[in-house]
Amino acid sequence: MSSSKIRHITRNHVFTFGLDHLSTAVEAFIIDRQSSGLSPNTIQFYRNCLRRFIQFCDSQAITQIDQVAPDTIRAYLLWLEQNGHNPSGRHAHYRTLRAFMFWLESELGEDTYRAPIRKVKPPKVPKEIIEGVSLDDVQRMIDACKGNRFTDLRDKALLLFLLDTGTRASEALAIDLADVDFATGGVLIRKGKGNKSRMVYFGRNTRRAITAYLKSREDDHPALWVNEKGERLTRYGLDKTLRLRAKQAGITNPPSAHDFRRAFALNMLRSGCDVFTLQRLMGHSDLTVLRRYLAQNENDLQQAHQRFSPVENLTRKG
Repeated sequence: MSSSKIRHITRNHVFTFGLDHLSTAVEAFIIDRQSSGLSPNTIQFYRNCLRRFIQFCDSQAITQIDQVAPDTIRAYLLWLEQNGHNPSGRHAHYRTLRAFMFWLESELGEDTYRAPIRKVKPPKVPKEIIEGVSLDDVQRMIDACKGNRFTDLRDKALLLFLLDTGTRASEALAIDLADVDFATGGVLIRKGKGNKSRMVYFGRNTRRAITAYLKSREDDHPALWVNEKGERLTRYGLDKTLRLRAKQAGITNPPSAHDFRRAFALNMLRSGCDVFTLQRLMGHSDLTVLRRYLAQNENDLQQAHQRFSPVENLTRKG
């Protein structure tokens, strides 16, 4: 079925049930996003944020689209802050509302509906330096995996893989053995964010660890990463593994899989990788997204200046 037909069916569904009702409009927006081919994770993120917004509106006796005013959105953002959402989290909710309301404006036409969020400024997000997991902590977690048990070999390989490839958690868990070229260290990510495929790579040390882990397996599951039952490792299983190894290593704040991704980006940059190559390895559509991972601290800037200073280089040449 063509996208135009899907959109036409969606419109008919929307207007049959009344787009003026907030919850119905939200569901229509979700259907439209699904028909556009967005990833299940993105769809779930939209659904969770908008469900929270509907709950807030219900508490204010707001059920119709035309009841949502700029002040409603401002009060909602303040409510999120009062309930423990940090600036980044509030900004994520703001972006979701903006996508929903702009879509609604497009569906109905600006003569019928004007998105009230146009008059609401987005929450300010402080530019924090988030380096991700430190290499020292990674080494401590790897040291906690010493042994020849299946879980020890798997967890060591998994930790090295996350740091060496910079893959998202969902991407790493979706990899099949057939996607891995052990001769080159190349891994095909079939469905990255936005359903885009790309290649990532791992080095010799990671390859040795993965090979040792695979030799310990007794299952025939096609997945690269499996649990003790021989089933594909889940996100819950991955998070549990990271928490366990962090605890064994004496690390107070367990790193997430995304902390490994941040560490990959920043350490690649520090080692001299150019930003355009790094952008492709991480699967970012543009450099704007990559900048969030590359907040350099003062020591980074000082070392960069020492290395590239035109005056110092002129002196060296002299």
